[in-house]
Amino acid sequence: MTSQRTGARREVARVLAVCLLAAGLVGTVPAAAGTPTPADGPAVVPVQTTGPADRRFNLVFMGDGYTAAEMPAFRADLDRHLSTLWSIEPFASYRSYINVWAVEVPSAESGVDCDPGLDAPARDTALDMGFWGGCEAGSVQRLLTVDSRKAAALADLVPGTSAANRQVVALAHSSTYGGAGGGYATASGGNALSSLITPHEIGHSLGGLQDEYDYYARGVPGDTYSGPEPSSSHHTLLTERQMRDGRAKWWRWLGEESESGGVIGRHEGGMYRTKGVWRPSRHSLMKTLGYAFDQVEREVMVRAISAKVNLIQDHTPATAPIGADRTVWVDTLHPVGGALAVTWRLDGRTLPTRGARSVDLRPLRLSPGPHTLTATVTDPTPFVRDPAVRASAALTRTVTWTVDPALTTARDGTVPAFTGHTPVGAPVGARSVVHADTTHPTGRAPAVRWRLDGRLVTTGPNDRDLDLRSLPTRTGTHTLTARIAGTDEELTWTVDARPAAVSYALSAPLRTVGRHGRPVEYVYDGPFTMRLTARDDQEGAVVSQFRVDGDGWYTYYGWPTDADAPFRFTPGGTVIDDLVYGKLGRSRAVPWDDATPDYGTHRIEYRTIDAAGNIGRPREFLVTLVEP
Repeated sequence: MTSQRTGARREVARVLAVCLLAAGLVGTVPAAAGTPTPADGPAVVPVQTTGPADRRFNLVFMGDGYTAAEMPAFRADLDRHLSTLWSIEPFASYRSYINVWAVEVPSAESGVDCDPGLDAPARDTALDMGFWGGCEAGSVQRLLTVDSRKAAALADLVPGTSAANRQVVALAHSSTYGGAGGGYATASGGNALSSLITPHEIGHSLGGLQDEYDYYARGVPGDTYSGPEPSSSHHTLLTERQMRDGRAKWWRWLGEESESGGVIGRHEGGMYRTKGVWRPSRHSLMKTLGYAFDQVEREVMVRAISAKVNLIQDHTPATAPIGADRTVWVDTLHPVGGALAVTWRLDGRTLPTRGARSVDLRPLRLSPGPHTLTATVTDPTPFVRDPAVRASAALTRTVTWTVDPALTTARDGTVPAFTGHTPVGAPVGARSVVHADTTHPTGRAPAVRWRLDGRLVTTGPNDRDLDLRSLPTRTGTHTLTARIAGTDEELTWTVDARPAAVSYALSAPLRTVGRHGRPVEYVYDGPFTMRLTARDDQEGAVVSQFRVDGDGWYTYYGWPTDADAPFRFTPGGTVIDDLVYGKLGRSRAVPWDDATPDYGTHRIEYRTIDAAGNIGRPREFLVTLVEP
């Protein structure tokens, strides 16, 4: 039996979600300890709201194997997964395109099926999740499945979402490594690596990316690929010369330093084969958890995320001719990583509007007769190099009006006011684009005036977006305001321009060497451990990363078997469940990779990414590995 108080709290959560979306408000609502516990049924909780659900890409998380008493553990697992997700591009730059929801549904029993082995007892859970492909003896342990029918029914409870504008992610209450892509992504909630499983599986489900593993069953090398040219955007049979000559696959990125380490080129192995097929980078998020998407994968993901939304969120009605005695406007989306470009054309001629979101037709003194006005919104992100992707509906949208100077526009009495805007409840990072949209009186476009610490900021014609990277902000905390000129309407943000700090702790070395002008050097003749501890003066989780000898940045998660343990480096790497971790020097992912120790001196850099998106300046130390 449900108490009236519990039912009322749960109904408040549902009503809050609907009201936020109906009002078009922008904000972040954390799933905190006060969130109603769904003692007798599912509750929909808005975790991050950036706009109306039917105009956003919606990530819908749900947990399985969490009892009502364990729901705080689900929220903690979800927070950890999201903190990691927002540290990875392109999710970091396009976070403002995404709403996040939690569907909290209690299970009768704790845990999921066949965890960790086929002989483990079945659990009575809400989503029937299970390892081994749903307890199939012919499957593999890490394949974590979910009852898609039940998951879809829960996702349908989220107002304004549908299969077309959402991605479901089911978290299993388990510390066993596992996950799956497909129509419904899955990941274990509590494994040390679990928060990295989620973006990998979303890469499958949303982006259609393929595994770059050179094995299917752990510990068993894949054979040689013998099929035709793969349809996968990041696998090929072509040589680099053939890619360039044919302008095929990732030819535009060849020779670039990979975001996941090394150089983009042609690296053998992938699609569960060790030979006969090649991938762009030596390692990436689709091959080794901990690294980033490389540029090829990132471009695919930008298109996939952007295809779920419309760059033009609203505009002056275009279903009938409009007069030439008015202001015409468009409201766009606002990527955190960079403002969209808007180009206005009249009868095919580009107007000198320099990115403005509105155009006043009156100074143009149009001649009698119909004219054609267009506004084209494009995402100029450097993450995309393929012109076909840039020109697609995912990254380019156009709205067209017929303008008739004979028509007279009635004044509508709209009062200038703010509508959508960057959330004000949490600090914004010093590398962010902050935005503030307004209402649209027909006679004029309300001007937005920005000030940083009280000083007026010049923005140019596009005064709806402010790129903080263009401002000389000193390290520390600042106050940013946006005011509609001639009114008392004002928004205020805290700008966090102090990245989180991180310190390291190493196991005892043979000796420590300090030389003037060089980083401190630690000498070892065998394994050693490294613990990274982050701290920040603002709320929110901090992600720590490190890299060795300039290779790709690698997310620090503790140790695969224990998130609280330090990371362990060894001369040849440590084999855990037939994967290899912590080889110092040239990395090693599987047991058949080269295990030759890289004796000598290595540079280890470390940094942080905080909740506001600030990336800390890398610091470094040296490690010299000598033969025992």
